Amino acid sequence: MEIIKTQNKIAKNKEFKKLGFTYLETAEIVVHLNTLMANYQVHYNKLRNFHWNIEGPEFFELHDEFEKEYNTVKKNIDVVAERIRVFGIKPNFTLKKTLELSELKETEQHLSAIEMVREVLKDFEVLHENMMSALGASLDIGDVATEQMLTDFLRALEKRNWMFTSYLK
Repeated sequence: MEIIKTQNKIAKNKEFKKLGFTYLETAEIVVHLNTLMANYQVHYNKLRNFHWNIEGPEFFELHDEFEKEYNTVKKNIDVVAERIRVFGIKPNFTLKKTLELSELKETEQHLSAIEMVREVLKDFEVLHENMMSALGASLDIGDVATEQMLTDFLRALEKRNWMFTSYLK
């Protein structure tokens, strides 16, 4: 009889799990992913503005590079939002909420091409830190799918960081 009670208790507890993780286990990951998504959205907006407003001898090169970058970011935003959905949470991002959660700030003044690249590199630092925090949270509970997603993001971000840093030399 005790075994049946234990099995029923285990079965009831499993009802509250998503993919083998409890809501509490994934809560920290979701918080980090929400922050990452907010930062990505501000970064995306800045990249679009840089793409549209670049001027000078670097125009053709950076116009294309900013477009490549914002297309990647747009895809990553969708991947992050869908990962949050996997955990049973609905991302609800108004512009107001995005700006509240984001550590990145909009750039309102006109920037030179070099200043735009420096701004992108500053954003990369914040995004990298966000990814590392989320990665740590996913490793803590053994969430290899989120770990892989973030590792892929990190690999691409680090390569682009190297490229934009080399551009400034």
